[in-house]
Amino acid sequence: MLPEEIIIAPVVTEKSNDQLQEGKYTFKVNKKATKVEIAKAVEKLFEVKVLNVNTITVRGKQKRVGYHVGKTSDWKKAIVTIDTNPSEETYLTKGGKEVKASKKYKDSIDEFMGA
Repeated sequence: MLPEEIIIAPVVTEKSNDQLQEGKYTFKVNKKATKVEIAKAVEKLFEVKVLNVNTITVRGKQKRVGYHVGKTSDWKKAIVTIDTNPSEETYLTKGGKEVKASKKYKDSIDEFMGA
């Protein structure tokens, strides 16, 4: 699946807005997506470092229109924790030489609220 197919939309609620300061972002995701796929999609789309992904399957509510009773569809929600203080990663090569990783990560998702 493409990252655009995995991440459907951000979920904007009071609780999700409160969690933004902790580096937790809430998304509506594809029901078939796994945690690893969600983490890779968020990293690719928003250029952030993902630390943790929690998923919840939200059951549809029972709705009634006049005489007819139906149910809204089930959907999947992912709460993604990102690294709000990204630092340069260093590692040692075979010769014992220290090398720094050159990836640049953002510390927040600016596009989350439509900014």
